[in-house]
Order: sequence, then C-alpha cells, then structure tokens
Amino acid sequence: SFVSPTSTSSIAGLLLFVIASFLQGIVRVTDNVTFTFTNRCGGTVWPGVLANSGSAPLETTGFALGPGEARSLAAPAGWSGRFWARTGCAFDGTSGGKCATGDCGSGEAECHGSGAAPPATLVEFTLGGGGGGKEDYYDVSLVDGYNVPVVVEPSAAGCPATGCLVDLNERCPPELRAAEGCRSACEAFDRPEYCCSGAFGGPDTCRPSAYSQAFKAACPRAYSYAYDDATSTFTCAASAAYSVTFCPRAGTSSRYDRRRMHMT
Repeated sequence: SFVSPTSTSSIAGLLLFVIASFLQGIVRVTDNVTFTFTNRCGGTVWPGVLANSGSAPLETTGFALGPGEARSLAAPAGWSGRFWARTGCAFDGTSGGKCATGDCGSGEAECHGSGAAPPATLVEFTLGGGGGGKEDYYDVSLVDGYNVPVVVEPSAAGCPATGCLVDLNERCPPELRAAEGCRSACEAFDRPEYCCSGAFGGPDTCRPSAYSQAFKAACPRAYSYAYDDATSTFTCAASAAYSVTFCPRAGTSSRYDRRRMHMT
C-alpha cells in the first residue's frame, strides 16, 4: 500500500520524540552522583557531611561506619561540599558527645550543617563545576591538618585518583601534634604567613612553609596549603560515582598504585 511522505515524516518525528524522551529520562536518572564511603581503619569512624552554601544537604550529615563497612550517599548534579572522618567519638544520646578529631560540635552522629574542627583530612567536591557543567572538581586537603589517610577514586575511566596514603600522625612534628591528629601550621601558630591572611593573603605572597612542604612531600596530590591548586585539584568528566576510602590499603585499585601515583 502507498504511504504518503507526510505519514512517513510523522512516524519519524514520533520515533525521534520517543527516543529523545527516553534519553532525557536516562540523563535525569544519571544526574545523581553516588559517593561510596568505605572504612578500612582498625576502628569505627564517623564520616561528616557538609554541603556548601547554595547546595542542599544530603540525606545525612553524619553517620557511624564500622571497620570494613561501606555506605553510599547520592548527591544531585551541581552539588558541592566536603566529607571527613571523625575519630574517637563518644555519643551519649543527649547531644553531649564529642570526637577526638574532626568534631563538628553537634554532640551526635549528625553534624546538622557544621564543619570539622581541625585537625581533619578533608575531601572536597564540586559536581559539574567546570566544562560547561560536565566536569567535576575534587581534592583531598591537609590545609586544616590531618587525622586519617584517605583516597578518592572516580568510577569513570581515565579520571585520576587522589588522596594521602601516608600516616602523617607518625611523622607529625611535636609542635603540631594534637590528640589523634596532626595540626596545620596555621592552626598551631595562628600566624599570617602560615594562614595566608593579611599581607600574605594572596598566591604571590603566601608561599609554602617548611611544614606544608613536609605534608606535600608525603602526600604530593593533596592540598598542603591554601594556594596549592596546581597539583592538588583534579577534574573528571562527570563521573557517575566516587569511592572515598578511609585508611586505604596499598594496591586496592589499579589506578591507586604507590608507584604510579607517587603518593609516598
């Protein structure tokens, strides 16, 4: 039978509409990014979650993670914020608890929008922050000190892992030691040249100190001071998922190898 050009065009148009709607549905589903937190430390850690201003809080702002346990959280496209591990926490159910490191001051597992008290190793993300909204930015920062080793690994092929494998608590100078962590020079001495403030408030005037250089030597891909961007911020073309591992073991990932990453 004869099929008119108009009918053919209508069918083709309908098919294109159906395909476009299907693809749009896929994009909507995959807009969320999954963060999976794994604890390989010898004891429980309490990850803290803080959304940056303008980003909605995730489903939790803090939780307990026992040795060997893992938990995943979903974040929407465009989300930015930070994660960290709290250690040595004791919560009594009356908001009167505290943590030895990374304490957020809430007195309980949930941090309710409060950040980590230093020293704490920070994991920072900006989803869709570059490449016209198609690239994620991520880093591990020692600017606020250090409490546990951590590694971040994107699921997308070709995107670099970053982190700090070394136990800096074992190498921490006596003047920076605090409880179960290692303070930054800024936190320990509160001087402008260490804090990149005042007359030292720019990349041209704030230079790495002997302390930050020691951090950098141990963990070359982590932020060691405020203007350490060039070797410490990484991008990924909108990875669908990221793993965040506390106290990682060497060799757990082919992309996180001591020799290839030069992290130790």
